[in-house]
Amino acid sequence: MTLRTFGAMGTDLAERINFDRLRTERLGKAKAALKESELGAVLCFDMNNIRYLTATAIGTWAMDKLVRFTLLAQDDDPILWDFGSAARHHQMYCPWLGEERSRYGISTLRGATPPEAGLAEDVAQKIKIELEERGLQNEPLGVDIAEPAVIFALQAAGLNVVDGQQLMLNCRRVKTEDEISLLNMACSLVDATYDELYRALRPGVRENEAVAMASKTLYEMGSEHVEGINAISGERCNPHPHNFTDRILRPGDPAYFDIMHSYMGYRTCYYRTLAIGSASPAQRDAYKKAREILDQSIDIVRPGVTTAEVVNLWPRAQEFGFPSEEAAFALQYGHGVGLSIWEKPIFSRYVSLDAPETIEEGMTFALETFWPATDGWSAARIEEQLVVTADGCEVITKFPAEELLVCGVQYYTGTGPLPTTREAQSHLNRGG
Repeated sequence: MTLRTFGAMGTDLAERINFDRLRTERLGKAKAALKESELGAVLCFDMNNIRYLTATAIGTWAMDKLVRFTLLAQDDDPILWDFGSAARHHQMYCPWLGEERSRYGISTLRGATPPEAGLAEDVAQKIKIELEERGLQNEPLGVDIAEPAVIFALQAAGLNVVDGQQLMLNCRRVKTEDEISLLNMACSLVDATYDELYRALRPGVRENEAVAMASKTLYEMGSEHVEGINAISGERCNPHPHNFTDRILRPGDPAYFDIMHSYMGYRTCYYRTLAIGSASPAQRDAYKKAREILDQSIDIVRPGVTTAEVVNLWPRAQEFGFPSEEAAFALQYGHGVGLSIWEKPIFSRYVSLDAPETIEEGMTFALETFWPATDGWSAARIEEQLVVTADGCEVITKFPAEELLVCGVQYYTGTGPLPTTREAQSHLNRGG
């Protein structure tokens, strides 16, 4: 498999991303999955599933509103209900959807509209009419995510509502050629963003400033949506808080980041750990351990290997300070990446040992590791995204991570450069 990074602009000189093929193959996979299932249709409110089926999207403000919805019935094309102006836009500019299949209609805006307005019942009636026209009203209706009021209305209309999210996640599990190219391109934006951070981080910079720099770089390069950036430094590194603050970076701090963004719908989840000015021996040792766990995992990834085999290589929770695998969840971790950042397969000692999944060619996922330092406050966090090939895998996160990088200016003493491996303090007296 040759992984390519293209410019986003189309050209007559070479085929880059083939968006017609992307749309056709995604919908084709969903239709095939539905055909093999016991469902008569699948009803989606999840924005990622809607994009997968219809190749439409509106602003990221709508991601958590559960207001748009699409129905894919057996042996049919999807029907999309959307905000009025958005539906009109789709009719004008999304010919693959079809003007008659882009319709006006909304759900309850997470319950913000008065229940007496009957929007939940209106959604249910719209769906029931379509199913009756196709003779599917008595077949199971898969729903991915929805407001309780909508679920209740569908049931009150006599429809048999079942889980549809598993069907959608299963058909999205293995990526198409164009999806893989877009994921690779999404990672290339983060490669460049880490280079900007490496050049900019120094004592006095705050975590939120690093997030602002990273967001600016991503949007300027064409990111569609910066989903989130974790920026964690100094004593905040252990335990991992999964957020950022206005903490000021100080000499000798470790700092790790997770950059989660979307390029043409396709996501990244991409950790790197850096040291500010210098790194202590304890920090270097923690980084070496986190890298070792990650490399051992990557080394065995190939089609046919299970998630259980991968997580069996990982340390038990008690080995790095947690009472259970539930308490340590997502520290030694892996997850599919596509139109969302947590897709199938999932790698975790909490779930994978009892419910293993088999790795397949064309899967794209991230593996991430964490290790606390012996100093009691710092830690290392590293993550690589990879694509499963016919006989192994290829890493698509390219910013250097083989060893702990030190950023900031090089300091000099009267006898030469100040070592970059050193304790942060000039003198230590901890008593005892």
